[in-house]
Amino acid sequence: MAFRPTASSGLRIPNSNISSIYSDSALNDAQYSSSYSSASLDMEDHIRRPLIPGVYVPTACFFEPVTEELDTATIASHAVKLAEAGVTGLATQGSNGEAVHLTHSERQTVTSVTRSALNSAGFSHLPIIVGCGAQSVRETIQYCREAYAAGGDYALVLPPSYYAGLLLPGQASIIEFFTAVADQSPIPLLIYNYPGGASGMDLSSDVIIKLSAHPNICGVKLTCGNTGKLNRIVAATKSAKPQSFNTAPQFLVLGGSADFTLQSLIGGGHGILAGLANIAPKACLEIMRLYRIGQYAQAQAIQEVVARGDWAAIQGGIVSTKAGMESWLGYGGYARSPLPRPTSEESAKWKEGFRELYLLEKSL
Repeated sequence: MAFRPTASSGLRIPNSNISSIYSDSALNDAQYSSSYSSASLDMEDHIRRPLIPGVYVPTACFFEPVTEELDTATIASHAVKLAEAGVTGLATQGSNGEAVHLTHSERQTVTSVTRSALNSAGFSHLPIIVGCGAQSVRETIQYCREAYAAGGDYALVLPPSYYAGLLLPGQASIIEFFTAVADQSPIPLLIYNYPGGASGMDLSSDVIIKLSAHPNICGVKLTCGNTGKLNRIVAATKSAKPQSFNTAPQFLVLGGSADFTLQSLIGGGHGILAGLANIAPKACLEIMRLYRIGQYAQAQAIQEVVARGDWAAIQGGIVSTKAGMESWLGYGGYARSPLPRPTSEESAKWKEGFRELYLLEKSL
């Protein structure tokens, strides 16, 4: 079964009542709109799926071009395509999944469709990480419970940042936030350090290392791009015993962008959770394979191509990523409004930006 905390953590927070007000009795299923019940899921949906080193993909979300309703058929087929490419796991409700454009019930639908598609295609072993960040402790716990009910295995959580100026100094409020959520979440958390998506808030290595001691916090995604921070976190959380590539580390440390995959590995990181893998999963996997067998020059050569391709994704975000998918994969569509649809000239620009990367992908 998936890990569920049986006791609160040793990370204590000033208000002793903070955990009790978010307990199952205080925040029960009747208080939030959930389209799914964990009782309705097959046991296969809640087996234990460890997070091992590798390439994780925050999947794009797809919409019907006219109505902007969820395109569940493409959501399912894309998930299976990534699994067939050999990725280690998927993430729904990330930045590339346009989580901020989805309702609670739509988020659950995306996760449930993804889990069902993987199971039906013979990939029931692949874990699903679900974006669950919100601005309050209460709603974040709600998202975590909904993610579990929809078949998610882990929760990826951004720190709250809307009222950043009012939070306690030294990121004490952030430690309280993650501790309270982790104490009540039915699935383990990964900390999501993404200053661009959190009003510039950049968690320090000290804060992340402290939170890593919580029994229900199992990893971090570092989209900050700070490889020194990555190295400090790995050094402080790694096991004293050597571990194989197929063994889940005590605390999973992932780079958050494909353009520093090799740098993350050299710094001791366990892989990446990167949106570019929606277009080029095999290229990202090849960097890891070459690094593991000691072919560093070859890994660097592929990293250069990946970094150039990732620049198109970084510049245009989900708009350029979907344009690149549409051009090279034949599907992708558009982001939900109010994000703009690219002009024909912009689409041609993004297509060219991904050309070298796609040709490499096709060669692997």
